[in-house]
Amino acid sequence: MYISAIMKKFVLFLFLIISSISYVQADTLKKIDVIGNDRVSKNTIINFSELKIGDEINPQVLNNSLKKLYDTNFFEDVIVNFDNNLLSIKVKEYPIIQEIIFNGIKKKGTIDELKEALSLKEKNPFNELEISNDVNKILNIYKRSGYYFVKVDVDIEKLNKTTVNLVYNVDRGERATISRIEFIGDKKYKNKKLRNVIVSEEDKPWKLVSKKKYLDIQRINLDKRLLKIFYRNKGYYNVVINDAYSKLIDNTNFLLTFNIDAGEKYNFGKISLVLPDDYDLNKFKNLNKIFKKLENKLFNYAEIEDILDEIEQIALLQNYEFIDIDVEEKIVSNNLINFIFNVKETENLYVRKINILGNNITEESFIRNSLIVDEGDPFNKILQNKSINNLKSKGIFQSVRYELKDTDDNLKKDINLFVEEKATGEIAAGAGYGTDGSSFFVGISENNFNGKGINLSTNIELGTDSIRGSIFYTNPNFAYSDRSLTSSLQSSVTDKLTDSGYKTTLNQVSLGTKYEQFDDLFFSPSLSIADEVLKTTSTASAAYKKQAGSYFDTIFDYGLTYDKRNFKYQPTDGYISNWSQALPIVSNNSSITNLYSITGYNELVENMVVSTGIFLKSVHSLDNNKDVRVSKRLYVPAKRLRGFEAGKVGPKDGEDYVGGNYVATLNTSTTLPYILETMENVDLKLFLDIGNIWGVDYDSSIDESNKIRSSSGLALEIFSPIGPINFSYAEAITKASTDKTESFRFQLGTTF
Repeated sequence: MYISAIMKKFVLFLFLIISSISYVQADTLKKIDVIGNDRVSKNTIINFSELKIGDEINPQVLNNSLKKLYDTNFFEDVIVNFDNNLLSIKVKEYPIIQEIIFNGIKKKGTIDELKEALSLKEKNPFNELEISNDVNKILNIYKRSGYYFVKVDVDIEKLNKTTVNLVYNVDRGERATISRIEFIGDKKYKNKKLRNVIVSEEDKPWKLVSKKKYLDIQRINLDKRLLKIFYRNKGYYNVVINDAYSKLIDNTNFLLTFNIDAGEKYNFGKISLVLPDDYDLNKFKNLNKIFKKLENKLFNYAEIEDILDEIEQIALLQNYEFIDIDVEEKIVSNNLINFIFNVKETENLYVRKINILGNNITEESFIRNSLIVDEGDPFNKILQNKSINNLKSKGIFQSVRYELKDTDDNLKKDINLFVEEKATGEIAAGAGYGTDGSSFFVGISENNFNGKGINLSTNIELGTDSIRGSIFYTNPNFAYSDRSLTSSLQSSVTDKLTDSGYKTTLNQVSLGTKYEQFDDLFFSPSLSIADEVLKTTSTASAAYKKQAGSYFDTIFDYGLTYDKRNFKYQPTDGYISNWSQALPIVSNNSSITNLYSITGYNELVENMVVSTGIFLKSVHSLDNNKDVRVSKRLYVPAKRLRGFEAGKVGPKDGEDYVGGNYVATLNTSTTLPYILETMENVDLKLFLDIGNIWGVDYDSSIDESNKIRSSSGLALEIFSPIGPINFSYAEAITKASTDKTESFRFQLGTTF
């Protein structure tokens, strides 16, 4: 009985094995037929299916093969059938796109850009389902340029059974402009100040060349980032730019609204550094001084960036190459934020190759020279991110990103660097009118000349009694030195014939550079060669007539700038100090000019910023029995001595104000945030100006007017529908008898 049961089980097992073998043999692929193909060969279709003779076939295998054939995008319809070990693949091919035509677009560059973006390509299969997606891509490309009312119709021209032409009829319509910009929510600051933070601007009838007036999604996203940086640098750690939305006012104009929740201000709490166990803590001890200095100070995101830079510098000096830094932030009581900088070692990887993609205009060499991490270097995530930021800061790319790719060597990676270029040419124009006279300027610039990142610009400025034209050529990385080199050609005419009986014409060529010698200390040497002609009339003074003639000068000018401001724009703390000297190398009327200025900033309470500055300048003749040329003599800058007419202060020869050899001013001002607080487009300042101008080297009999001048008053800054207007009312406190006072001054300026 027991043996019989065992025999039955054995027979059943043997039957199952035989059945299984027969099933496999029955579903083995022995032959493949392809039906309906025209352009795509049989072998190619079989390769697409990823099936071959001898494969075992089941429904799942057939479904996978069917999906792979559809994924090739070559076939409109595919039918697979497996019967008696024969696989039949019946296909219907998509027609081929012979040509893609754009009607309504004249610019070849635009057509090329659109064709590059489309999924459907010429000489490729035509899948009608892709048309809707491609139309959306066209609409989005035009939206980036401010065209929100584009209409796109698509016609399919069937040439024969196998080819078609694809015709896009494009009517781009009017460009959408920003009629008004508003800031709402808990924004803390007036609209006037926030408008100066963002790039977008309101459209005005005279805005003829500005592109910033157009509604541009990418520009709006930049505006949001700039606003967030602005608020975080002011201590608003949790600021949220909730949204930036646009509302159509009429057929072409939009209202752009930024919704801001600034939240509360925060201070730095405790700051600490965590290092790997084998790192020498003493090498990083200088950071402790920085941490202590920042504790309980107002939070400023720029300080975090500075700390990261300092850690990176120390790590590189100590050959800690494979590192990354995580920043932990924790809000504690009393609006304090504790920070922990975790330095961690990363996998020891090296860069095998860097592939640069997307640069149709920019030379690859320029991009590579901007990278800190190069081929063969250790891969350092901090330095790689710095490379990306370097490229972004050039202002010639819409976006920059990278990805790491594995290689055959586990210790090496390839970097794919993707750049998206943007338009780099700019046209700017502006005008001003005020009590000092009128002015106008127009300029054209290209920031990526010849694809080398070179800035080439030219501009013309017209004033009440002057005209000036200039051309500038700046190479940002001259001779791969990481230092810029600027050359310029300038020509100017100053016509004082009516007032003082003289006219000067100056032509000048110069070569110079500026770079950071030490932290926050910038050195700026330059060499210039100039030819100047001074003409006089019978109404000119004897001193001016004596100087009539032509002058040739070769001048070496150098300066040092120490910039410790917390922000370059609208600073609230720190100071900036400048010193410069102009030395004649070759000149038939040599003079030496010295200049020093320093301005400090301090925010006493919210939005109440006090600034105090000193300005000193002198000029001396180096030639015996020769005077300082009239065009080299000094005048008090009008903005540093309000309450007096510009150029009508100081030594006077007859009816001419001849300037002096020395100028000194002291200026202090403060914003008054709690006056006119509800007026969003108005700021009020209180100021005190003190100055003096003296010294007449060409005639000791002339009163050099060595007397302290001073004035005090109010300045009103208004953002008006016709542009920014500055009013100032000042009363002279002390003055010389020859000075001409001016209580009221205004300046209107705008760009086009």
